[in-house]
Amino acid sequence: MSEHESRLEILHFGKMLHDRGLIAATDGNISVRLGPGSILTTPTCISKGMMSTEDLLVVDMHGRKVGGFRDVTSELGMHLTIYRMRPDVNAIVHAHPPTATGFAACGLALDQALISEVLLSLGDVPLAHYATPGTSELSSALEPFIPDHDAVLMANHGVVTYGCDLMTAYMNMETVEHFAKIALVVKQLGCERPLPAEQVTKLQEMRQRIQHYKSEQRTRA
Repeated sequence: MSEHESRLEILHFGKMLHDRGLIAATDGNISVRLGPGSILTTPTCISKGMMSTEDLLVVDMHGRKVGGFRDVTSELGMHLTIYRMRPDVNAIVHAHPPTATGFAACGLALDQALISEVLLSLGDVPLAHYATPGTSELSSALEPFIPDHDAVLMANHGVVTYGCDLMTAYMNMETVEHFAKIALVVKQLGCERPLPAEQVTKLQEMRQRIQHYKSEQRTRA
């Protein structure tokens, strides 16, 4: 995908995040890996549903701006940490989906095996302890979870999701919020019935096979 196509894709998914209420006002940020040494990212202080292609920035892997006229988001360090730790990741979405962020504000992970489809597509969603947004402490809080998860709740903050492309990163965010809504209903009904351990193991094995197949397909492409 060319840089221009990546710019258009960020605008598309930024608007989707805003229109679906996963972010509000100037919340959230999106980035895409352009190559081994550069990242295309949304700037600070702008609605992600009202951007133009010229609003986006190009930064290097040290967070230095190399293209664009707006200011770099303070959350960039979190993105850079994920890209460094996960060479397979090419896109990142950070948002504040209301239900999932409510779980994060209550100190609750989304790690119960309630829905087979969620386990297949995403696995569980852990909770990173609170750290001030835009600081190195936030990256440190995320680091233990980055290698083995594609979505993380951040206590009293929001959610970050990532994937091989922006479509996947965005879909992971939708999945987190959808699962959070289901988990909330389960808690309200008061009769949680997680899947048995043997069924969880089977689903985890299936997910590994699916991920391996997708990885092979990307390599061949």
